[in-house]
Amino acid sequence: MVSLVAGASFLETFAGVLAATDIVAHLAAKSSPADFVRWSDDPYSVVMLAEHPDGAAPVGYTVLTTPAEVGETISGDIELRRIYTLDLSRGTGLGTMLMAQAISDARALGANRMLLGVFAGNKRACTFYERQGFTVSEARRFKVGATWHDDLVYARSL
Repeated sequence: MVSLVAGASFLETFAGVLAATDIVAHLAAKSSPADFVRWSDDPYSVVMLAEHPDGAAPVGYTVLTTPAEVGETISGDIELRRIYTLDLSRGTGLGTMLMAQAISDARALGANRMLLGVFAGNKRACTFYERQGFTVSEARRFKVGATWHDDLVYARSL
């Protein structure tokens, strides 16, 4: 179920921004059902699914994992690898609630710092992360499908 909302939310976020072939390839490579099973089975990962109050349809999710592809890390780091909501939840506070839960889960896992990567052109996401106390720690190149993009890595002490 999480891979379903992952695909839908990634498509909503990047349709018209990224090429369709890159979106599909990225989802197949980075958000397959097997990826979510692996993260769910990992004791140092947390997968959180948010459901709509009317009917319990999935409308958002987060994934916390061991850091990967976010540059230099230090002991106690954790990566917020995914945080997405569907557009229908915009303005409801769901993103803030998911972030608060991710921070709580990261602390429960013993993490001291949270890292995340974001497409530099996703100004809405960058603004959200900055409101949540994250600051840019470095820039990186990130491949989506067959295309390289400029990303930012954000960090926040927990």
